Amino acid sequence: MQILSTEHWSLLATRSLGYTDIYSRANMFVSVLSGTVIALALIAQAGRFGATFNVAAIVLLGIVVFVGLTTISRIGQLNYQDSLWVTGMNRIRHAYLELHPELKDYFITSPHDDMRGVMTTLGIKGSEPGQHLLSDLRHTVTIVPGMMLIIVAVVAGAWGAMVCIALGASQPLAIGVGAACFIVTIVANIVSGRRSANVAHGWTRGPVSKFPTPD
Repeated sequence: MQILSTEHWSLLATRSLGYTDIYSRANMFVSVLSGTVIALALIAQAGRFGATFNVAAIVLLGIVVFVGLTTISRIGQLNYQDSLWVTGMNRIRHAYLELHPELKDYFITSPHDDMRGVMTTLGIKGSEPGQHLLSDLRHTVTIVPGMMLIIVAVVAGAWGAMVCIALGASQPLAIGVGAACFIVTIVANIVSGRRSANVAHGWTRGPVSKFPTPD
């Protein structure tokens, strides 16, 4: 019991470090975005939206998009790692119940180490990730990477429009390209996220379930 408790607290501490990393990276992205907006505002006041402003906007907005996409990717990795730590905690909880089965009614988290058990422990019930598009979309816009994705897509759209303006394209074409960049960024990230969720659901990169949830 002491060994199991020590491992349980170790996994809990590792999860806490992961959440700290997620929020620090999200704050870093917001700081980069805020600095970029302020810099472009100052350049616009000095250059009156001339060629200097266009070049600066293309470079700075491109950097923001890069930082945003890499941040979303890293947060996705951290979320996957978090599911592994929850898997370990579920297994330890299963061992607790094997030692003292009379405590079963006092646990609200799951003692099973399959994806359904992990989702139950995380408080996500009713569907599994990567299986239902509408449910995934509703969940996506309420979490940190989902909100970041919308912001990054808006910046990507602005970057695409600025590139068109710098090349001398008409305003309608610039708006169309900006909208296309916005849509492509969101769709590409959603498809990538659903693929990652399906991979995690099949545990092709994770441990094989030893205590699956009963049907």
